[in-house]
Amino acid sequence: MIPPASVVEYDARWPIWFAEIRDGLSPYLEGIPHTIEHVGSTAVPGLAAKPIIDVDVVVSRADLVPPAVAAMVAAGYQHEGDLGITGREAFTLPPGTAHYHHLYVVVEGNKPHQDHVLLRDRLRANAADRERYAALKRELAHLLTTDRAAYVEAKAGLVEEILRRAAQSS
Repeated sequence: MIPPASVVEYDARWPIWFAEIRDGLSPYLEGIPHTIEHVGSTAVPGLAAKPIIDVDVVVSRADLVPPAVAAMVAAGYQHEGDLGITGREAFTLPPGTAHYHHLYVVVEGNKPHQDHVLLRDRLRANAADRERYAALKRELAHLLTTDRAAYVEAKAGLVEEILRRAAQSS
């Protein structure tokens, strides 16, 4: 499945798509204490975003990561390791996936999980940050078809600034 390469206006279907993804994952995680969270831009009402649902499977302890990874593999995902972000296990999608999404397994409260939640919650609560972030994403959207890494890198400074402010106010 090819990742969407555009920034679009908020779509009220995104929470529904997340719920469908969550409901499809839950049976595989039976017996593993976990929560499944909608994170990323599609989890922020009113925020322009790439139509990619970001999903964190959150386990309470590090020793639960291997069984959660195995459960995602059993669900048809391919484990990709941490992709350079320690504490976050990433996956590629199974064939025939209905909604494009990023899937991660994280430990509750570790840095990747905390960053996902802080950014999401700050953007939900702060209209000025939400609009600045949306404007930057729209400005950089042309990079999605030629250099996705440059798109991510160009957003990094603002993301770090928003995360700093979110951490200070929490």
